[in-house]
Amino acid sequence: MLGKTAGGLFWMFRYLERSENIARLVNAGFRIALTRFDAADDEWASVVETTGVKTLYLEQHQQFDAASVIDFLLRDKTNPSSVISVVEAARNNARLVRASLTREVWEATNNCWMTLKSALARPVKERELPEVLDTIRKHSAQVRGALHGTMLRNDIFNFARLGTFLERADSTARILDVKYYVLLPSANYVGSSLDNVQWETILRSVSAMRSYRWLHKGDISPMGIADYLIMDHRMPRSLAFCYAKIQDNLRYLSDDYGFKTPCHDIAESVYARFSGQRIDAVFDIGLHEFIEEFLHDNAALYDQIERDYRFYE
Repeated sequence: MLGKTAGGLFWMFRYLERSENIARLVNAGFRIALTRFDAADDEWASVVETTGVKTLYLEQHQQFDAASVIDFLLRDKTNPSSVISVVEAARNNARLVRASLTREVWEATNNCWMTLKSALARPVKERELPEVLDTIRKHSAQVRGALHGTMLRNDIFNFARLGTFLERADSTARILDVKYYVLLPSANYVGSSLDNVQWETILRSVSAMRSYRWLHKGDISPMGIADYLIMDHRMPRSLAFCYAKIQDNLRYLSDDYGFKTPCHDIAESVYARFSGQRIDAVFDIGLHEFIEEFLHDNAALYDQIERDYRFYE
């Protein structure tokens, strides 16, 4: 496969995953802001921080009010990580690799773009927000479903999945990191009812509240939630799950092409820390330090994949 095609597939599905993750974060921020009206601006600030566009936001806005944050994250084309920006980028990449996609995947992607372009043509009112966010998540899921239901399990499929899981792992890690350094107002709140509410916000942002409660019998604790979102191989947005899938797809590529590349070694090294470490050891080291190292290695893995498979050639 041409490197440019591989890169187009990778980024098409990375952008689609990002659109869904942003919708989940905005939904979590909206929910918690409704219950903590006196600190709503802090909650919206944490959402912007998690998406990694705080500096860009502050260049245009002076405060983190709901209307400004929602518009910036969903509709603002000057924000390269807004939903409208990433969905358009996903569609552009889909056009680039059109010959590698089934008709169903292309149509689902194009329909996603057209629907969201219409839904986000004007500022989203708060009463309309849940429906709009649901539309974003559903259309991302439809493209993913078309991929699973119609595509051959070959290198095309593997590059698409690599983009999905690298982006998903990055998003989950950032949510966890921001919890301790933005969401939580002070170390004095650790273990308080406020701390528990904010940990619940993390679960809601990755659609894991119900599954966590089912597995843990309703016992919500920082260590339990961190363990679930970092180490649990059953949770489809955990770091361990994402890296198990990344390893699988890289292995399939090496089987197809008949050789391994340096990115395989990086992925194996990152995955090893999930299979050989307990969550209490992570807290002893420091959750922030663990996540910071993971984010660095996750970015390094993408850079190596890009070089190994020559995305821009």
